[in-house]
Amino acid sequence: MANTKHAPHGGYSPDMDAPAHEATYSGFVRFAEIGTAVIICHVLALAVGGIKHAWLTAIFGVILSLAAGAVGAFSPSIGVRAPVGVAILLLLALILY
Repeated sequence: MANTKHAPHGGYSPDMDAPAHEATYSGFVRFAEIGTAVIICHVLALAVGGIKHAWLTAIFGVILSLAAGAVGAFSPSIGVRAPVGVAILLLLALILY
């Protein structure tokens, strides 16, 4: 346990780099959003393969979701929208097949 007896403000130092903390937190949240969307795509791809027996579509959906996740991670302006688009396509495949 940290010794906060001698540190002012309960262990927080005003000398901490607040912009760096905000940037790290923002990056973590973006990574968590994109990762969650990619996992949802994988679950939908498993549903397409398992329920509709369209395993080639499922494999294509997994590969496409991984690529979309990478694009979203490296392009903050796109972000989570890329894997969400793949999730919508997989959901349509699940409904329409």
